[in-house]
Amino acid sequence: MLRLPQKNRGSARRTSSASIRPNSGQLERLGISFDLFTTTHTGNHAEVSQRIFSRLYERGFIYKDTMVQPYCASEQRYLADRYVEGTCPHCAFDGARGDQCDNCGRTLDPKDLQGMTCRICGGTPEFRETEHFFLKLSAFEDQLLDWVRKQDHWRPNVRNFTIGYLEGGLHDRAITRDIEWGVPIPLDGYEDKRLYVWFEAVIGYLSASIEWAHNNGTPEAWKPFWEDGSRAYYFMGKDNIPFHTVIWPAMLLGYGGLNLPYDVPANEYLNLEGFKLSTSRNWAVWLPDYLDRYEPDPLRYVIAANLPETSDSDFSWREYVRRNNDELVATYGNLVHRVLSMVSRNFDSVLPDPGELDEVSGALLAEAQRRFDETEAYLEAVRLRQALQSSMALAQTANRYLDQKEPWRAVRSDKADAAQTLWTAVSVINCLKTTLYPFLPFSSQKLHTMLG
Repeated sequence: MLRLPQKNRGSARRTSSASIRPNSGQLERLGISFDLFTTTHTGNHAEVSQRIFSRLYERGFIYKDTMVQPYCASEQRYLADRYVEGTCPHCAFDGARGDQCDNCGRTLDPKDLQGMTCRICGGTPEFRETEHFFLKLSAFEDQLLDWVRKQDHWRPNVRNFTIGYLEGGLHDRAITRDIEWGVPIPLDGYEDKRLYVWFEAVIGYLSASIEWAHNNGTPEAWKPFWEDGSRAYYFMGKDNIPFHTVIWPAMLLGYGGLNLPYDVPANEYLNLEGFKLSTSRNWAVWLPDYLDRYEPDPLRYVIAANLPETSDSDFSWREYVRRNNDELVATYGNLVHRVLSMVSRNFDSVLPDPGELDEVSGALLAEAQRRFDETEAYLEAVRLRQALQSSMALAQTANRYLDQKEPWRAVRSDKADAAQTLWTAVSVINCLKTTLYPFLPFSSQKLHTMLG
């Protein structure tokens, strides 16, 4: 997996939380590994971004024009979109930025904002005309709409939002700004302008692939992922949907020869104790702090079980404790503990011969196979909550099977029957070890070792 950390190229507001944002080591402690952990500040990324710009420019999909841009007389500079704030003209949200409204997800132009203010000084910016380069998004409107309508495997919220966005009409967007940081324009005479972040940030997926291939001594190894029909999945929050279903695909179409996204499984918002997550207000579960106190698997499990796949959801510590105790411990953990304990106590930790399976045991194994296949299908379709629910349903069925067969009693009067029950239960546990691995990697590895 290629991981691109969020950009941090200066902010109007700095928070004390910045020092405890997760790094690659902390994410690995959470069970997330990387083939490459990089940023969009590398020379490689700049080179790839300039290559994309040049190709689009040569093919007529980038052109020069003038635009008005907010200028702060107090700061004596043009303001990047993140430095202006106002009321969204579409949903009346009063915290919209100059490039996007986080409430309704629509992309914006600073001049669209109502009551615009400078986030640095609080003053009212003025608009001044300046020359910039524009991406000709309008040239891809029909092609993108035809493509998106065929993506029946996309989540309904992503597909419907994108279709509505495209049917509303695409407008060309400026892709440069009068700023001092960022990727330079690869044309003479524009040394004081840079590629704007919303344009070159998404190129990081491609540049990271190229960097990975170069680091591994196989500089062409990125091509099968981008040129040969591989499936690319883009995971993000709903506020980033248009950048990955409209803008990035348009850039890829304009460049030519590169794979479009296969799926964009964007989530709705996850709130914390009924309130919107906010790093600036320190309203978040900080990963370093959590990992110093608790095991990673319960957090992975609770978030997966409550993913906002189709609507907003809420994380609470009360629910965290309940799911850990009632589901991970009482359902799954208890199943593993009592089965392996009985095997150890009554069969010297050696899995006994089951003999010919009775109807109940055979039915449970058939259910395990069905759940195994079902979980695989759910994972491939990025229906993660259903994948987890399927596995936990199998654990519940296995517990009912044990209650019915009562091997703790049978071991005293019919050891062969107890052997069959425990062999069947261990087989189901072995299945669960695999289907739950994406959610509980550390617990699954421990169980794998216990099973020999």
